[in-house]
Amino acid sequence: MPSVIYATFFAMALLEGGHAFAPPSVNPTSTSATTALFSSRRDFISTAAIAIGSGAGIISVPSLAGAVDTEEFLKTGMVSMPMGVSGQAGKAKPVTGVILRDGSEVSRDERSGNVLAEILLGKSSDPTPVLATFSSPWSLAKGGLFDVECRDAKTGDGAFLTVAPAKGKGLADMPKSFFTDALFSSTGRFSFYGAPTDVKVKKSDVDGNYRYLEIVFSNLSQSTNAEIPRTAVVAATIPEGTDDVVMLVGSSTSNRWKRGSEKAVRDTVGSFKATLAPTSGMKVRAKQSS
Repeated sequence: MPSVIYATFFAMALLEGGHAFAPPSVNPTSTSATTALFSSRRDFISTAAIAIGSGAGIISVPSLAGAVDTEEFLKTGMVSMPMGVSGQAGKAKPVTGVILRDGSEVSRDERSGNVLAEILLGKSSDPTPVLATFSSPWSLAKGGLFDVECRDAKTGDGAFLTVAPAKGKGLADMPKSFFTDALFSSTGRFSFYGAPTDVKVKKSDVDGNYRYLEIVFSNLSQSTNAEIPRTAVVAATIPEGTDDVVMLVGSSTSNRWKRGSEKAVRDTVGSFKATLAPTSGMKVRAKQSS
């Protein structure tokens, strides 16, 4: 295999794994040294490329010098058009846990903004249909990358639905880490361009059958290659007779949050409801993904 391919796969592994690998000249047990080396994703990839090019005791690549374009790697994520269809084609679809019912479509009333989706919870052999509703000022997100999501493509403000197994626990008994682990996993919606960092739960309250959380974090911008602070509000509930947590997650950049987007996000998340769907004679089965 050509040396460039070896280098590319190694750099990708370093980036996706999120681990700090110090070059031989640095004591790997020194936390301060590692932090200083890798103060940003850009420094991290640059250091990785240099380490590979110099041998670093990891792999011998005699012709690698200058082969890894760090700027291009960070800019494109290994695809040519990160903002377009071609760029999205190089990314895996985020895992939200949302399964739509066969014969149903996600809909949004343009006048009221009301969104309706019928999803399935529980075992695939005996699923439970649930109606998820909320009111959104943003249009439905179209395309194979989205399950149930409304967003403003220009600002990045939006809200999406996600599901996680409750594993027998009630909402009040779940630690905050349950929600952060579910929302910020490496395959989650916020990890499309890299796992979020600086995650902190600012508030967590239970109101009846719903739990509300406010979370701040930073994620990588696909357009600027910078860590962008973001604020999210989550509404979570466990529909009656199920063992799954259904969540609506609304968010915006922290700058926009302070400038007025907070109200739209909070109103959207506050309107969220997830209840058992009315019984009917139709067979309950999952809709096939396109």
